[in-house]
Amino acid sequence: MGIEIDVVVGYPDGDEMERVLGLAEAVDEPVTVTFLWEGREEGERAVLVPAATLALWEHWAPTTYSKSGAGEGGQAVAEEPELAHPARFGAFTLFRRRAGGRTAVARKGVVVAELLDPTEAHWLQEKARNVRQGFMDPKQKAAFEEFLARQASLDDQ
Repeated sequence: MGIEIDVVVGYPDGDEMERVLGLAEAVDEPVTVTFLWEGREEGERAVLVPAATLALWEHWAPTTYSKSGAGEGGQAVAEEPELAHPARFGAFTLFRRRAGGRTAVARKGVVVAELLDPTEAHWLQEKARNVRQGFMDPKQKAAFEEFLARQASLDDQ
């Protein structure tokens, strides 16, 4: 992932969220963030993906990410997060999804980004890139086929 930022927070402060989200939107790239929650020794890493970028990835990715197939080795399966009310932080509201563990970041009622597990974000970006690179739109495909038809066969050369 392109950019990494470390923030030390007791909770996602509205100004910090605005700065990180603004950076992600400005560079049109995902931003890796480490939240160092007060009272915890280990940081929680997440990738903040702008909504438009995530929509593009999900359009091109042919399958859905599965944590069981991600090659996590002998790691214990994470518990399903408990249902909680949306958390407001300044102009932002965070909606933690029980299925998949994603957190939607909304501003003024519109989802502007999502926080994803770094492994899922990397997997989704790679799948989307691989599929997109193998795709030709119909006009491009027809032009390429016409180009190939005009080429001399290997026997004629």
